[in-house]
Parts: sequence; C-alpha cells; structure tokens
Amino acid sequence: MKRLILSILIILTLIDCTQKSIPQNTLVTNNIFEFFKYKEGRKPNISAHRGGGDYPGYPENCIESFDFIAKQMPVIIECDIEISKDSVLFMMHDNSLDRTTTGKGKMLSMNWVDFKNVKLKDNSGTLTNFEIPTLDQVLEWGRNRVIYTLDVKRNTPYEKVIEAVRKHKAQNYSVIITYDVNQAKIVYELDPNLLISVTIRDMKEYERYREAGIPDKNMVAFIGTREPKKEFCDFLHQKGICTILGTLGNLDKMAAAKGNFLYAEWVKNGADILSTDRAFEAYKAISK
Repeated sequence: MKRLILSILIILTLIDCTQKSIPQNTLVTNNIFEFFKYKEGRKPNISAHRGGGDYPGYPENCIESFDFIAKQMPVIIECDIEISKDSVLFMMHDNSLDRTTTGKGKMLSMNWVDFKNVKLKDNSGTLTNFEIPTLDQVLEWGRNRVIYTLDVKRNTPYEKVIEAVRKHKAQNYSVIITYDVNQAKIVYELDPNLLISVTIRDMKEYERYREAGIPDKNMVAFIGTREPKKEFCDFLHQKGICTILGTLGNLDKMAAAKGNFLYAEWVKNGADILSTDRAFEAYKAISK
C-alpha cells in the first residue's frame, strides 16, 4: 500500500514539474488538425509575420524575437526557410545577407560555415548580437511554446523541410506554407499527415485544390491581404477550414492610422488568424 501511495505521489510530482516547465503564454495543441479545424466560437489567433521582427532590437526570423513575442502572448510564428550551398536549412527571408545581417552576398552560393556567425540587424538597421538560427534549432526551441507556419523559400526543397519536421517530431506544431496547387500537392504527397497553408481567395481557387486531391482537413486557407469577404469566409468555415488574413502591409497601416479596433472587425468578418507585423497591437484588439 505504501509503495502504491509513493508511486502515485511520484507521478503527480512529475506531472506538476512538466506543467511548470511549459511557459505561461504558450500555444500548445495535442492535435494540430483539431486546433485548426474551424468550429463555431473558435478563438482567433495572431501569427507574427517573419517571427515578429518588426520591433526595435528584435530582428526578423530569429529565436530571440520569437521568444520576445511568445513570452507575452500565445502566438503562431510565421518564419522563412532558406538553404545554403551545402544544404543547411536556416531562417532567412531574403536570398542575400545584405539587408538583415552584417554579411554580404547570396547564401545559395556559400556554405553555412561561411556566414553562420554574422550578426543580425533589426528592421531599422540597428546591429544586435543575435545570429542566424538553423531550422533544426528553431524546431527544437518551438516545442511546447509556439505553432509555426513555415514559409519555404523558392530555392529550398520541400523534401528537406519535411524531413527536418519529421526528425524533430514537429508535425504537431508545424504548418507548411505553399503558394499554389502544385506546391500543395507536393507537400501532401510527401506527407498526408501535415497541415498545409494554401492560398484560397475565391471559389475557383478552392475548387482547384479539391480537384488536386487536397482534403479540406489538410488545409488552412490564406485568404489574401485585403479586407475579408464574410460570405466567402462563411463558405470556408462550413467546410471546417480556418482562414488566415494577411494584415501585413496595407491593412496594418490602415489599423495604425484609423484605429486598432479594425483588427476585431476583420475577425468578425471571418478572419480566424491575423498574420501581422503588429502582433501586440492586434492581439490586444482581438482579445477585447
């Protein structure tokens, strides 16, 4: 009897320690398909464009910026994956080092060792001590912290990204971004157990994905960067498909000029996830 009680106490202690080890503001799901399946009353989410790197001192696409955002709000991290000449996957939006780092030149013509120690600059050009993270580092850091939408840049093979997601067992917190039907089909055929972000801005585009054999349950719909049309969002919702609205760019500027209440209006019109460069402002607006 004493052994049984002792065993129960040990198990409860382990559970408590596990719970305490997970940061407070996390976006964790046991089933990513269920998390992104639209249901009536679903709470909206914020996706930090390029990892939230539009705040002073925090460059885009680096773990320090991801951490800065994730410690203050539950967040989806949208981030970009490039590849080096020797096939190392790392986080970078541009195809050259010039804008965001102290380095120069196109990474595809260089081996990882040639530029891995360059320092990152924030969007105003201010130098930081942060370095370019690899996809491996990002996937490890993100576990029990965030959900990723992984933007696979043109030179980067989907096969290698999916291989990394599998290696780190990150399928339950990773969504693969695609831009057309052919890319979505490649991802689905490589791994039908992955969730895919697909561009669907009207009925014709939706039908193309269905004709290509992409099931509704595998899709999260990026509906573009203009104000959402409620009727079309309602149609996608009836299919169980969540929507991502890109407020980055013009809509963010509109909200900054006219008022952050607009973020809540776009949610009312059917946007389930706001992909934004103003993560804190948008989150505060939709939380009300």
